[in-house]
Amino acid sequence: MSIHFKINHIDVEAELGELLIHVAARNGIEIPSLCHNDKVKSYGACGVCVVENAKGGKLMRSCSTEIGPQFEGMEIYTETPRVIQARKIAIELLMTDHTGDCRPPCMLECPAHTDCQGYVGLIANGYTEEAIQLIMDKIPLPASIGRVCPHPCEKACRRAALEKPVSIANLKRFAADVNLDRGRDAYRPKVLPETGKKAAVIGGGPAGLTAAAVLRGKGHTVDVFDMMPEMGGMLRYGIPEYRLPKAIVAEEVSLLASMGISMHNNIKIGTGEYTLEHLREKYDAVIIAIGAWTSSKMRIPGEDLVGVMGGIDFLREIALGKVPDLGKRVAIVGGGNTAMDACRSAVRAGAEEVYTIYRRTRAEMPADQVEIDEAEEEGVVFKFLCNPVEILGKDGRVAQIKAQKMKLGEPDAGGRRAPVPIEGEFEMIDVDTVIMAIGQGCNIAGFESLEHTKKNTLVADENHFSTSIPGIFACGDVTNRGAGIAIAAIAEAQKAAAAAHAYLTEGTLPAQIKNEDNTFYSKRDITKEEIREEYAFRNKEERIPLHHRPAQERKHDFNEYMTGYTWEEAEQEANRCLECGCLDFYECRLLAYANRYEIHPERIGGYKHHRRSLKVKSEYFTRDPDKCILCGLCVRACEEVTGHGVLGLVDRGFDTTVQPAMGLPLNEADCMSCGLCVSVCPTGALTENMNGMKAVPLPENLFAYQCNLCNVGCDLLISHFGNAILKAVPISAKEGDLLCERGRFLLPERFTLGDTMADVKKLLGKILKGGAISAGKIGVLISASCGEEQVKKIVSFASAMMPGFIASNSMGKPVPEKYLASAEFAAKKNGKASAASELTIGVNDEILKKYGVKPLTGQEKASIESGAIETLFIFGDDVCDIDISKVKNIGTFKIEI
Repeated sequence: MSIHFKINHIDVEAELGELLIHVAARNGIEIPSLCHNDKVKSYGACGVCVVENAKGGKLMRSCSTEIGPQFEGMEIYTETPRVIQARKIAIELLMTDHTGDCRPPCMLECPAHTDCQGYVGLIANGYTEEAIQLIMDKIPLPASIGRVCPHPCEKACRRAALEKPVSIANLKRFAADVNLDRGRDAYRPKVLPETGKKAAVIGGGPAGLTAAAVLRGKGHTVDVFDMMPEMGGMLRYGIPEYRLPKAIVAEEVSLLASMGISMHNNIKIGTGEYTLEHLREKYDAVIIAIGAWTSSKMRIPGEDLVGVMGGIDFLREIALGKVPDLGKRVAIVGGGNTAMDACRSAVRAGAEEVYTIYRRTRAEMPADQVEIDEAEEEGVVFKFLCNPVEILGKDGRVAQIKAQKMKLGEPDAGGRRAPVPIEGEFEMIDVDTVIMAIGQGCNIAGFESLEHTKKNTLVADENHFSTSIPGIFACGDVTNRGAGIAIAAIAEAQKAAAAAHAYLTEGTLPAQIKNEDNTFYSKRDITKEEIREEYAFRNKEERIPLHHRPAQERKHDFNEYMTGYTWEEAEQEANRCLECGCLDFYECRLLAYANRYEIHPERIGGYKHHRRSLKVKSEYFTRDPDKCILCGLCVRACEEVTGHGVLGLVDRGFDTTVQPAMGLPLNEADCMSCGLCVSVCPTGALTENMNGMKAVPLPENLFAYQCNLCNVGCDLLISHFGNAILKAVPISAKEGDLLCERGRFLLPERFTLGDTMADVKKLLGKILKGGAISAGKIGVLISASCGEEQVKKIVSFASAMMPGFIASNSMGKPVPEKYLASAEFAAKKNGKASAASELTIGVNDEILKKYGVKPLTGQEKASIESGAIETLFIFGDDVCDIDISKVKNIGTFKIEI
């Protein structure tokens, strides 16, 4: 019997007993749910799937409401104000007892919200090309920023509670340098098809180039105008060569130019034909990112004497190759990183005595501690609790500084103790040059038509970064608060470019541009003691420092004084990451709905019941009870689909947890490791361990593949990011949603999208550095899962080395008993029934035989285990039954898909 009714004004037809949520889905209407899955019976546990009858009454839970005769002629609505409010409250209630970090603290602390955890994890796994894609999604100048950023991300890194923070900035630099080394093959952001819209960017510094890269990536025509001879802004003209080589900036600018960005130098807007009004007429949108190029003054007597200059003016002259005559004694006033750059540059420019004068103590200096330490190593003398009150001259040139002695008083508004003059106490300092590095200001000549502050910064809305004139945006040091760090300017540029893109495509600005600053994330407030307790299982691993040139050597030139990580060092350092952010970030339905319905769980409050002691990491996946919302899907799927019932709900109320029966470890329970519980979990309470890889949350792409780890050949989906294979998942939830243990969890460990032979040659090069490889003492093992093209390539390569054998340890072998139960179950469930005795590993035996590959003999196995084979190349083959501990050189390679 068919029932006819309406959902959101759409006429629908349903059969008696059908679930309302299924009827809606069949008609293209999505109803959100956190506890529903087609494979199990629904109970409406989460309360998110509610819908409303036009005639009123109670809201209906669509995932557990069956169609009955009463639905005839009914009108159902899925997004009424009442429904939305109910969903919002339901999600807020779930969030009150959900504990976790949607995103890692390092990313949230980064002004540009760079995916630190993502690219650090990719580097740890050897995927630098994929890492640079993640980095350049936010930072188009990563090699430059990796060298100069004061890395606020590292200040938030929880690894610091164990030893020292992960060296995130240096890892960024590593990935970026590797990318630049690829030359013409270097990765650069992709460009979408042309839109026909044109945008002008004024300023070629980090903010301007970021805005240009974002807009060009969206397909807009972009012209960048800059007053200096070369692009790069303060990265080129405000950072000394020894910290950031100009060649690095030039390479990165060239990469951006190759995207199709037009760059115009030696053009100052406001002079000649290049006026703001002219650009407004010629372009559809304008972004102003002119930076802060004016040195602040102290407003004390003697500042106009010859030999007194601003910090950024001095650094700019150095960058232009115009090293000023500093005399023998130089004083730098200030305590920030610009002051450190100036004093260290003065040493390299030939000054015999260099002083840094600062009105507070060392502890209050805003400069990075490492900059202070390195300046002292190079001979800079620090004079603390001193404040210049007058500069004295002789014959019109600087001769002395009169400095007021200070003491620390009460803390100021920023929390630092305010310096207070000690009445009548002064110090006279003989100097030939004074460099004022106390701050920067903006020159907005040519932009006076825009609303601006008393500090000569342009007023820009903090969400859109739009100015007082429609279609004109501003970002970076020239806006609102003034000069800051480069990564903060890049963050503003990202937002300004997103708003400009909306303006170019829609003609208007939305009420709010969505970004990480206005996105809801679950966050943990966790103390150092709790961090140490939670990660007590992690081994102590000290931070790997970069290699520095000795102070006595480096202080005599402007050559770069730090060398980046080697591959081995980078992977080792990246592996120190604790993976704080949720591994299920890109798939978590709870987070997606939390933001869709703009929840505010703090208004409900409540007590979070921490269950960290119950967190379990098994061979293939991790259970985190703190993230569990007790939807029951894992329990029901394990019982109703597999019939095993390994998981159950223990205790009642807020004390309820999901655990195996009797609290047993999973490896002692009746779990067959099919991963179904992980597949159905709507949060990060159950996540896959990335076998053979460091776990990394990444935006995934999927493609269909037929598993060839045994002769059943189940269809599945490969999840990947670039060449990094993340996991294998069932191809269809409605057709069983099951894979066996090997297909679900071992396949990603054995296969790759990368160039296997390139990896082989890289390892071979390392081995050969230690001496020649003896013919006959080489062994090659090839998996019976290899395709013909792979076998052909491997055999061709291996034969040239005259190996002792080329064999396969998996040809014709049955599926190991450990995996047999789940393989047989999955085969039957997916309609590819096979008797256990018919399940074999060797699926391509005939191909191997065609190219002369035979099963590994007992004698060959013995030669491996005795160490007679000195070098063993393993191409995806299973060697768990072979002792390879005595083999001198081992190369394990994945099979290309």
